[in-house]
Amino acid sequence: MSEDADHIAERKMQFLFALRSRGVTDARVLTAMERIDRGTFVRGYFADRAYEDMPLPIACGQTISQPSVVGLMTQALRLSGRDKVLEVGTGSGYQAAILSQLARRVYTVDRHRQLVREASAIFAALDLTNIVCLTADGSFGLPEQAPFDRILVTAAAEDPPGPLLAQLRIGGIMVLPVGQSDTVQQLIRVTRHENGYDYDELRPVRFVPLVEGLGRDG
Repeated sequence: MSEDADHIAERKMQFLFALRSRGVTDARVLTAMERIDRGTFVRGYFADRAYEDMPLPIACGQTISQPSVVGLMTQALRLSGRDKVLEVGTGSGYQAAILSQLARRVYTVDRHRQLVREASAIFAALDLTNIVCLTADGSFGLPEQAPFDRILVTAAAEDPPGPLLAQLRIGGIMVLPVGQSDTVQQLIRVTRHENGYDYDELRPVRFVPLVEGLGRDG
């Protein structure tokens, strides 16, 4: 193994250790995050920081989330291998790629056509055939594919959007950040029951705001 390969392998080991130390303990989630290389999704100036536990800028004024937050959100979904998942906010595509290892099918939407195009190319290169990536206004979900077993939102709304709640299957789980965009938000888990919804607060987070409409490139 070359010195560069040794260095990358060591950084990946440190990456997984950091995930565990920050509460990502589900063995299936850790395996998925070991299998999907974050370096594939981080390009340009920040590429050498791909294995650090921090959010990084990507195109269209968006970010690739902090890996430990990706892990904790994925863990909170309590995925089974048979779930149909909706992700709102494709971004780099990293989160959807992790989900693809743990779910039957992943529908991921983003308001920025450029991000959808770039993420789709990565999914194809990695042969992740169970991801459907679409340009759409995620605040309205994807009604033509509803209901979903799991919904993950990677942008913050003041409250869980009504259309997304309605597209969650009975017994389904949605994980999302809620709160004002310029303050610390709260990551919550919503579980749908026959007679309503349960809400669990998980941890404070900070995400870009959930914006209605398509981006200028959409």
